[in-house]
Amino acid sequence: MLGLINKQHYCAQNAIRSRLAGLAIIACISIIVFMTMGVKGQWGFVLPFRGSKLLAMMLVAISISVSSVLFHTITHNRVLTPSIMGFDALYVLIQAITIFIFGMQAINNWHPSSVFVIETTIMTAFSVMLFKWVFTGAMRSLHLVILVGIVFGLLFRSLSSFVLRMIDPNEFLILQDRMFASFNSIHLDLIAIASLLIVVSTVLAWRQRHMFDVLALGRQTSINLGVPYGKAVMFTLLLIAVLVSVSTALVGPVTFFGLLVSNLAYMLIPSSKHKHILPASILIAVVFLVGGQTILERLLKLNTTISVVIELIGGLMFIYLIIRKPRNDYRS
Repeated sequence: MLGLINKQHYCAQNAIRSRLAGLAIIACISIIVFMTMGVKGQWGFVLPFRGSKLLAMMLVAISISVSSVLFHTITHNRVLTPSIMGFDALYVLIQAITIFIFGMQAINNWHPSSVFVIETTIMTAFSVMLFKWVFTGAMRSLHLVILVGIVFGLLFRSLSSFVLRMIDPNEFLILQDRMFASFNSIHLDLIAIASLLIVVSTVLAWRQRHMFDVLALGRQTSINLGVPYGKAVMFTLLLIAVLVSVSTALVGPVTFFGLLVSNLAYMLIPSSKHKHILPASILIAVVFLVGGQTILERLLKLNTTISVVIELIGGLMFIYLIIRKPRNDYRS
């Protein structure tokens, strides 16, 4: 009996390693093709230009996938993601209020790093307060969590709509472009700051991957196993807030991207351990962003941003998850 269990465990580990290796190979091929396909000018110009765009996509892939997996860990539900809690609406509201008060001409004179820090700080502060209220009090139902996200999202969208009616039409067109995630116009200084914040947060999350395995078992089980549940949840919420805020401030809102890549990782990897799920979700995110952008730009010759296509697929995934299983399903 013990030999059979060991054999099954060995086969499962081989399957996990082979699938992670396959994802890594596909991700590397996507990166190479994106950097080299269709190059007609000088490499000295093309490589830095595409390299900055590639780095931005890699940062977004890491931050969104890691934050979504951690959010599922503490909510014990695969349907919820941080972006569903109103982040995209808050980002648009910040942009609208800033343009209305200061004007686009004044904002263009600001250093991009200052704007990035302000937006990240506001979104992080909001998310920490919201998540703390929702998750660290008494046990909250899934319905309440979704209701809170819907209410805040509607509030922010209503305020944004009110502000948009009062700004200059030319400034409205500029703001409209910022409502969708874009990797085409990213300042190099922002990439440096975002890289530091995302790498530090991801390293901290990876070092606590075994604690997250325990948190996924539930509040009472975590406490019985010696995990300081309240502090652990607040630490996780802080990491999630930083990762989502930095990603949104860097390229714009991507609502369903985390839902898509994290659930594909759960389906593909026969394991619930974060040491397997986290790298799998990151690799899937890289394949979707880099590979999808390559297909759109190089093969189909389209100017459509990849975020629009990903939001469509992610929305379909959201509907599928709600219909397929009960909402309290997490991981086996």
